[in-house]
Amino acid sequence: MPQIFRKSANTLSRGSIFGLLSLVGGLILLAIVLARSSYVTRQQIFVEQPLQFSHMHHVTDDGIDCRYCHTSVETSSFAGIPPTKTCMNCHSVLFANAAFLEPVRASFRDNRPLHWVRVHDLPDFVYFNHSIHIKKGVGCETCHGRIDQMPLTYQQNSLLMGWCVDCHRNPAPNLRPRAEITTMGYRPAKDQAELGPELMKAYNVHPSISCSTCHR
Repeated sequence: MPQIFRKSANTLSRGSIFGLLSLVGGLILLAIVLARSSYVTRQQIFVEQPLQFSHMHHVTDDGIDCRYCHTSVETSSFAGIPPTKTCMNCHSVLFANAAFLEPVRASFRDNRPLHWVRVHDLPDFVYFNHSIHIKKGVGCETCHGRIDQMPLTYQQNSLLMGWCVDCHRNPAPNLRPRAEITTMGYRPAKDQAELGPELMKAYNVHPSISCSTCHR
């Protein structure tokens, strides 16, 4: 019986299989890289807002504590976006006629809230509670970065699941006294390797890494 395929068909078939496997592997690798890129996580990207609010000015220059605007951060799962009235507590006097602040005045005058765009926007299938983290000694800076140095607000960290799980597995390096929760540029009074375990014991820190902790 005559041979149907040439000997070169073996080489061609091997090359095709290798090429297909390489293509599939490359696509998987590309998907992994893309999922961790700033294009997906929005890390280090400035978010356009109805009014470009400067945390650097309000925190560093004016010395305003995080909790003045984010009033529910210690008692609720969410930090809270301040109502326009909170802005007007100061800006009814300070820069009261500045054109830049007209959206704030219009919001207050018309009783219509400003539509701020959430910067740290977790997926709907992720549950996160601000109050429990603060009670356990996790500072604002740990997740939000040096917000006091941001003239425009951006997401400092990736907020990927692995980033959260790393902290849950070893929270000691990220803990601080509750009195220092909102302190930017915090430096521990003693070695963090010693302070962390002490705070874990004092605040009864035993974070879970089970799926149901965040995915409810």
